[in-house]
Amino acid sequence: MVCDYYGQRQKMIHHTAIIGKSVKLGSNVKIGPYVCIDGNVNIGDNTEIFASSSITGNTTIGENNKIFSFCSIGSIPQDLKYTGEESFVKIGNSNTFREYCTVNSGTEGGGYNTVIGNGSLFMTAVHIAHDCIVGNNVIMANQATLGGHVVVEDNAVIGGLSAIHQFCRIGELSMIGGMSAVENDVFPFALAIGNRAKITGLNLIGLKRANYKKSDIQSVNGFIRDIFSSNESIQTKISSIKDNDNILISKICDFISIKSIRGLCRYEKK
Repeated sequence: MVCDYYGQRQKMIHHTAIIGKSVKLGSNVKIGPYVCIDGNVNIGDNTEIFASSSITGNTTIGENNKIFSFCSIGSIPQDLKYTGEESFVKIGNSNTFREYCTVNSGTEGGGYNTVIGNGSLFMTAVHIAHDCIVGNNVIMANQATLGGHVVVEDNAVIGGLSAIHQFCRIGELSMIGGMSAVENDVFPFALAIGNRAKITGLNLIGLKRANYKKSDIQSVNGFIRDIFSSNESIQTKISSIKDNDNILISKICDFISIKSIRGLCRYEKK
């Protein structure tokens, strides 16, 4: 492969790649064989795009990303309401997209933007639909799928072959087990699994790795059991909690306080 690349202003572009006139490439961008990049695409420094990938539309990709073979980024949304209006994909820095990942641009209903943060890993054949907002340091395993308008907060993990229903929210540092069908919101730090997934506990390993205090984790366990077993509504229960010193509980309360389109996943302690 090395002999088939030519250098241009510190870029490494394979001679079979097709690059549109309006495309902007940063320094040390490497583009593999048969890559096609067109439209108003802006790619940051040190990003590498492997063979046969397609990047199009109004797409901005930051620095130090790796986009493996046969990915499609920036194509129009798979939404029958879409009528060709201008829409966007915005991707941060240091993400990895393995083979066959797809990222669609936004629609009017989501402000025309699909947004991905920094430092995430999207394994083979992950799909990120229109208007999704994906935070930082997220992991989506092979063939995990996000419906439109899904929000995935920082450090969440979504297991392979799992599907997230449109408009769901996946909370910070939560974990979705493989082959799950998630049709409701999953609050931060939760562990959810199953067809029509239910919350079965906390992501204890993730919390420990994030260096949260053992006492705080234990308090959250009691708090979750309390709000889900109460005769009061969850919203009523958390509204009585003011400025909790436990940051984990505070983040869960903040998450639940936001008006939800899909409602919360049920809690079923195993």
